[in-house]
Amino acid sequence: MDILPKADKVVIPIEKFTKYALNYNRQADKAIAFELALGYNVINVHKLIDNIRKNLTKFPAISKGNLKGYGDVYEVELMLVGENGKTAKVMTGWIDDAVTGQTRLTSVYVNR
Repeated sequence: MDILPKADKVVIPIEKFTKYALNYNRQADKAIAFELALGYNVINVHKLIDNIRKNLTKFPAISKGNLKGYGDVYEVELMLVGENGKTAKVMTGWIDDAVTGQTRLTSVYVNR
């Protein structure tokens, strides 16, 4: 199984959650999906980030090629058990940044 490059050192910006994925004012559909499917919201966002980090190497990374010289992009679909005890698929998008050398989260959502 191919795991995400530098999976043990990934950068997961909290803003991807607080300003987008868990923000009812910006992306209500994503925020509602996370709350209903897994029990996550902006109050317990750190638990979601820890859950993603803990489970990242348990699932294969699918290469999506190079993003116009900016770096290699990947998708990892995780099966996470949330704060509410439910299990759901969470799609994560990543870039192995050619400039910084870091692998960084670029997208996250509950995958139905």
